[in-house]
Amino acid sequence: MLLSLLSPSELWTGCVDCISRPCTLLLSLVTASLFCLWGRKGQVPLLVCGDGFRAFLQRHCPIVGERFCPTPWCWGGRLQTLVRVFIKSNTDVKYRNELIRTRDGGQLSLDWVDNSDSAKHPQSSTRPTVLLLPGLTGSSQQKYILTAIQQATRHGYRCVVMNNRGFGGEELLTPLTFCAADTSDVETVVNHIKELYPQAPLLGAGVSLGGMLLLNYLARKGRDSKIIAGLTMSVIWDSIESSESLEQPINKLLFNRHLAANLCLAIKRHRKVLEKVIDVDHVLKARTIREFDQRFTSVMFGYKSCTDYYKDASPVCRLQQTTVPVLCLNAADDPFSPKHAFPVALAQRMPNVALLMTAHGGHIGFLDGLFPKSESYMDRLLGQFVWAAFEHLEDLREACSIKEQLTE
Repeated sequence: MLLSLLSPSELWTGCVDCISRPCTLLLSLVTASLFCLWGRKGQVPLLVCGDGFRAFLQRHCPIVGERFCPTPWCWGGRLQTLVRVFIKSNTDVKYRNELIRTRDGGQLSLDWVDNSDSAKHPQSSTRPTVLLLPGLTGSSQQKYILTAIQQATRHGYRCVVMNNRGFGGEELLTPLTFCAADTSDVETVVNHIKELYPQAPLLGAGVSLGGMLLLNYLARKGRDSKIIAGLTMSVIWDSIESSESLEQPINKLLFNRHLAANLCLAIKRHRKVLEKVIDVDHVLKARTIREFDQRFTSVMFGYKSCTDYYKDASPVCRLQQTTVPVLCLNAADDPFSPKHAFPVALAQRMPNVALLMTAHGGHIGFLDGLFPKSESYMDRLLGQFVWAAFEHLEDLREACSIKEQLTE
């Protein structure tokens, strides 16, 4: 009876109010829950290192002591890893490409950002340089590389990206690609940079596989590395543990097969060169990274087995040989690099190695804020650390108990 006394417009308005109130209430509850969860999950990353290195980082790289609040709707490391791929980068980077030859007759593609109009470091001969090493199937076009360049160039520094063989757009001149254990290409690039700019300090920054290459290079070269400091982000510490983690059903579906497919595409692209030394058709049937490494990488680089290759490629096995200061960022929920493989005990004993571990962040994720942007926690850390290393080098040497001239 009461409904019949209402006009159609009044009845519609009442219905809308009845519907909207629960929706508004639900939205408010969800928003409040997200902020509550966001606040609870946010915490200061765990920093494991010597007292001297810790004091240096807290003084000149304060982000290591700030609370990291991961994006609340990115549940877990897997989602952090996936969402980062879809975050658009508004960074416009114009490269100067250079091809250099290697000892085996191959070539490497280097993409430079000279930053020649730098006001802070106008002299090209002494302008600090950041060498960036991308991940497994990455190149200079990856969003995390572009953002890293933005961070470094705003301080007036020069950047150069080493594209791994077969992934920089250049042709493969010899039947040889790359692997995490072979640091000859990194050495070639470092020597080339120092020949061009012998007076300019050089810092290395590696992401994922790039971090493995950097750490293995620094360990092998020791005091002759020609690099003043290193920074790794989402590095794979133990290749065997990483492979087992990536072969878990969900990780295999989300990441492993996709990366294996990209590796196979690169092999297919350079088939004419590679089929001279490898069974390409057999390699192209690989469905996981381990299968690819069994059929291609370990064979290409002369290992008896994939296990032997993985042991040789794992930076944790030779980290103690590193002499330059190194800061390593990892997330405990990284599906590529499980936390039980982090060299915590070793970092506690070494004066020049610092592990910075967040509870969340995934693999090359580290998205924070309610609405994440292209500049993540990882990117801001890079910006602060390269500035701290270049502008306070003497303090860094003293903090890490390194007396020798690392730039020699």
